[in-house]
Order: sequence, then structure tokens, then C-alpha cells
Amino acid sequence: MARSKYQLAAALTGSGLAGMLVALQSRINGGFAQEIGSGYLSAAISFGGGLVLIGLVLVCSRRGRTGLGKMRREVSAGRLPVWALFGGIGGAAFVLTQGLITPLTGVALFTVGIVAGQVSGGLLMDRLGLGPGGRINATPTRLAGTALAIVAVIVTVAASLDADLVLLVLVPVVVGAGMAAQSMVNGLVRAAAESAVTATFMNFVVGTAVLGTVALVSVLINGWPTSWPPELWMYSGGVIGVIFIAVAAMLVRQAGVLLLSMSNVAGQLIAAMLFEIGFPLAGGLTPALVVGTTIAFVAVIVAALPSKPLGRGEAI
Repeated sequence: MARSKYQLAAALTGSGLAGMLVALQSRINGGFAQEIGSGYLSAAISFGGGLVLIGLVLVCSRRGRTGLGKMRREVSAGRLPVWALFGGIGGAAFVLTQGLITPLTGVALFTVGIVAGQVSGGLLMDRLGLGPGGRINATPTRLAGTALAIVAVIVTVAASLDADLVLLVLVPVVVGAGMAAQSMVNGLVRAAAESAVTATFMNFVVGTAVLGTVALVSVLINGWPTSWPPELWMYSGGVIGVIFIAVAAMLVRQAGVLLLSMSNVAGQLIAAMLFEIGFPLAGGLTPALVVGTTIAFVAVIVAALPSKPLGRGEAI
């Protein structure tokens, strides 16, 4: 039992650090989209860069290459559902909205919306037993944490009467649920292939295909950007994505979808607040944003507290 607690603590710590990288990715991709004037092309370049990196890792990883064969056999035998291979769609949606939404809302407000979607989606998927760790019943603390995450979104946007802003925040809420699903299906692929490299590679293949198609349509309609930023760090969003997705695929079995999402967004929230203070994309910090982000952070802590699962006769 003691060992499992240490493993859980290590998994949650690793996920939290990865979450800080996700906020960094949001800042980078949002700024990159502003610079070139296209969130669609920014997302495709970010994901494409990640695909190149994880492709090189796969070539050098014997276990990763072997994992491709294991994955195909598991799909052919029906033990791994085909839909589990499409986790990259969730990642593609996230990177796309980073470029389209973050420049308008700022990193922190965007992250609060992601939080509500991740924890709600994680709670549902754990309850349904869709993750590699099997069914994880709801507990009072997990339900309370999910409710607080939703309250955080309401508090954050309540100070604004701008209907467009409210609708913009609803987009990352939906995308956040997709990110929870992404962690879940990537965990299934990782378990089947016995390789996080294989799972991450499949994620980037699918995501790059989706975003490449969207970007091509955008370029045909709006044309190619006329200027490109000279700073090399603005092109590093895909590298950060590789690290985050690989970490999530490795840790989801130990933590479960919900707790993995919770610890991840804790790291996101801390980093997002720092970016709004030092490198804002939109309006910077506001009192409502500070309160909402704090509530979202408390939601993560509450949901991670130990609690007995609800009985069969109790509501979930």
C-alpha cells in the first residue's frame, strides 16, 4: 500500500510539471498565431514539429518500433478498439484553440476553461471505466472538485457582460473534455503497444493529418503569411506537446483519468497565472481572473483528497 501511495504521488507530481509545460505551449502557440496571423497554420506547424521529433525518437527506439507491431496485432484481435487510435484529434483541437482562442482570452482564462472540461470529462470517463486502469467510482471529493471547477469558470466570466467572451470560454471547456479523452485513449494504446513512444507517435500522426488538412484549406482561402517571427522558441510548441502527451500516456494508469487531469491542470494554472503577470497575451490579470483561477486550483486539491467511493444506491 505504501508503495502504491508513493507511485501515485510521483505520477501526480510528474503530471503537474507536464501541466506547466502545457501552459507554456499555450503561450507560445498563441503568440505564434498572432505573429503570422493564422491560428490554423500555427497549429499545423506546432503539431507537425512534434511529429518530426517523435518520429526521430521512434526510429531510435527499438521498443517503440516493436510497439507498432503489437498495436496492430491488438487491433486485429479486437482487444484494442480502432477508435483508441484517434486520440490525436483531442490534441489537435487543443492546439488549434490555443492559436485561435488564447490571443483573445489570455492564457489564464483559457486554462480555467480547459480545467472545467478536463475534470468533468475525467470524472465521466473514470466512472465509465474507459481508461486503462478500469472503472474508478466517483467519490464525494471528486464530485466536489468537479463542481468547483465549473464554478471557477462561472466566476471568471461573470465580471464580463460580453456574450462573445462567454462563448469563447465555452470552447476550451469542450476541448478540455477532449483532452481528458486523449489521455484515456493514449493510455489504452500505450498499454497495448507497451510503449509510450508508440502511443505518442500515433497521437501526432492523427493530429498532424487533421491540422494539416485544416491549415491547407485556410491557406487556400486566406493566402500564405507575409511575415514569420525570427525567434526560434516560437516554433517549439510541438516539442512541448510531445513531452506532455508522452508523460500522460505513461502516468494515466497509475493516477486514473480524473486525477491525472487534476494534477495536470494544477501545473497549468500556476504557470498560466505567471504568464498573465509577466507575458500577457490579452488583458492580463483581473480580480475575477485571480478569484476564478484560485477556485480552479482549490478544485484540483479537493478532487485529489482521499475519499470512499459512493455506494451503488447513491447518486453519482
